[in-house]
Amino acid sequence: MTDDIEEIKRKKMEKMMASFSSQEKEDKNKKHAIIVYSTPSCPYCQMSKQYLKQLGFEFEDVDVSKDRARAIEMVKKSGQMGVPVIDIDGHIIIGFNRPMIDKLLGI
Repeated sequence: MTDDIEEIKRKKMEKMMASFSSQEKEDKNKKHAIIVYSTPSCPYCQMSKQYLKQLGFEFEDVDVSKDRARAIEMVKKSGQMGVPVIDIDGHIIIGFNRPMIDKLLGI
């Protein structure tokens, strides 16, 4: 009987923790404005976007091969013509730099 009660408590605790974890992800998305300047043929762009998705962050995906104005915006922000360029809350990351992404997202 005691084991049954402990099992029920454990399951309730797991549900509660899962709820908090889900809420934390939602809160993180609210805290960060993320733009990924990319092209469809760039493997590092794809890796950057996949990594952000795995972390649960929403972002604006800007295809600079199709949007000249946004490509110019990217160059003005970064001084770079290569992709990916990632803008997290106004901080610019050039290339797929996982440690810097983690740092800026507070991971």
